[in-house]
Amino acid sequence: MYTLKTNASFDSAHFLSGYEGKCSNIHGHRWKVEIEVGSENLEVEGQNRGMIVDFSKLKEDLSNIVDYFDHCLIYETGSLKDKTLEVLREENFRLVEVSFRPTAEKFSEYFYREMSKKGYKVVLATVYETPNNCASYTG
Repeated sequence: MYTLKTNASFDSAHFLSGYEGKCSNIHGHRWKVEIEVGSENLEVEGQNRGMIVDFSKLKEDLSNIVDYFDHCLIYETGSLKDKTLEVLREENFRLVEVSFRPTAEKFSEYFYREMSKKGYKVVLATVYETPNNCASYTG
């Protein structure tokens, strides 16, 4: 099997509702998302002959998904009071609500699924919260 890997990153804040420890407080990360795609076959015609896909297309598709989370507060549905959300919105803070607990593990699954929806055969999605700590999802 042939594989390609690319990455993109975003800066955002999050917190883990119901967690006992420092991560229950709002804190930020420079998240790095790595996507590895694979194929048994390479393109046989056209400008992509000899490739799985053009790296620029793979990078663009990943960046389009990742950029949505850049410079925002990511929060899980139901984890903030309505009053809190109202005040944050009044201050024009960018808020992104997700239906899952915003952990590296759940984000790796999220990016795996989103890239799969774009037609890629995703082999592995890895999300780094820090340069030394990451989680991966293989489907």
